[in-house]
Amino acid sequence: MDPIQIPDDWDDRGLLTFEEFCALIRTPQRTVRDWRQRGIGPCWARFNGCGRLYITVAEARRFLHTTTTTTRTAPRKTGDAQ
Repeated sequence: MDPIQIPDDWDDRGLLTFEEFCALIRTPQRTVRDWRQRGIGPCWARFNGCGRLYITVAEARRFLHTTTTTTRTAPRKTGDAQ
């Protein structure tokens, strides 16, 4: 499976709808709604009281960066003197 990436030419101030974001990260909308209810995941906004949720491209990048960055440690060799 290819890693999830946001194209470099997308402006950080651009907006994605809730549906577009879910499709981008290949995650069911129900899962992302659950994240919202639990207070985890990216920050969302509504404009002028409309029912639609939006996320900025910058926030989507931040979210993907924090969820895909992992720290790995080298496995310890058996029999090493300490």
